[in-house]
Amino acid sequence: MSNWLPLFATLFIQAMVSMALLTLPVMAPVAAKDLSVSPALVGVYVAITYAGAMLSSLTSGTSVTRFGPIRVSQLGLILCATGLCLCAVPWLPATGLGAFFIGLGYGPITPASSQILARTTPAHQMSLVFSIKQTGVPVGSMLAGAIVPSLMLGIGWQLSLISVALVCLFSALLSQPLRKAMDNQLQPKVQLNLSTLLAPIRMVLSHRTLATMAGCSLMFSMVQVSLTTYLVTYLHDDLTYGLVAAGLLLSITQVGGIVGRIVWGYVADHFLSSQKMLAALATTMGLCAAATPLLLPVLNDYGVWALLLLFGASAIGWNGVYLAEVARQAPEGKASVATGGTLTFTFLGVVLGPPLFGALSTVFGNYGAGFWALAAVSSVCSLVLWRLKPSTAN
Repeated sequence: MSNWLPLFATLFIQAMVSMALLTLPVMAPVAAKDLSVSPALVGVYVAITYAGAMLSSLTSGTSVTRFGPIRVSQLGLILCATGLCLCAVPWLPATGLGAFFIGLGYGPITPASSQILARTTPAHQMSLVFSIKQTGVPVGSMLAGAIVPSLMLGIGWQLSLISVALVCLFSALLSQPLRKAMDNQLQPKVQLNLSTLLAPIRMVLSHRTLATMAGCSLMFSMVQVSLTTYLVTYLHDDLTYGLVAAGLLLSITQVGGIVGRIVWGYVADHFLSSQKMLAALATTMGLCAAATPLLLPVLNDYGVWALLLLFGASAIGWNGVYLAEVARQAPEGKASVATGGTLTFTFLGVVLGPPLFGALSTVFGNYGAGFWALAAVSSVCSLVLWRLKPSTAN
């Protein structure tokens, strides 16, 4: 089988679950009104989804080994569809349960795809291929932003949620032809218990490079999600940008992330090691985060665009190189286990990052304090990664 078919299949699945996760946040102002709650509670929704993702990422290695990566991906899409339908029920507990189901569906997608791509990708193309696949995350974000508002105006927010759920189910059906080729190394006797649940974390913590990657991914995800969560509010409240202009600048960071994921993957495969590429990206994140509070007094409009494009390229573009290095360092046939273990730390950063950013910004009275904190976090990663000795795969 050509390695391009698994790549495009995993990219498409990643985009669909990413779109599913962001569908409710995109329609939050309208849905919150019907639920009689504040739109600010969307932060709680995000925390619940990633709590579910943390749990399912821990079980993903065992699930992929027992059922196969395509079957696990299909199950993830079905769980996302179920969660979207629950969120369509105008009752807050149903929304919370739906968020958890979406997280359960989102969590195993990356470990499953890593298992597929580790098997089908030549070693010299891994960073590029994993990076292309990870563009599914910002692509899904852009799809949610571009399609859901118009869909909501036409058929309402509840039917829009159900429509996205149907697309997820259709995507699960489309991936069925890949099962024969990809789900052919099953170990059906593998059991899920406390020992297997903790196995991914034990594997990561017992391996120096994997442990370092996991710790840095926690910090990277704090930077990434804080940037995408607070940039519009920072530009609007602190720098008096209009909402349309601020939203456009957020889109610029997403474009930077998509382009960055592909470019950094190519550079890591041909010019730098993945570790050095990640160190360079950490340095870039730190510099951009430190410069962001100075946007208005220092830079003109073109300078702002350039800075945020670079910030997005680094803070959103690191994932593919990182996942390729995790798959490269994982023991033979254990890419999904290692990926699930490291993603537990990644998702923890997603849960912790925005609340900490918000708390610091509240204490100091401006969002610049949060960005300075992101600069400090990125600088720690940069120092660790530049000092990390090169490690060969097992």
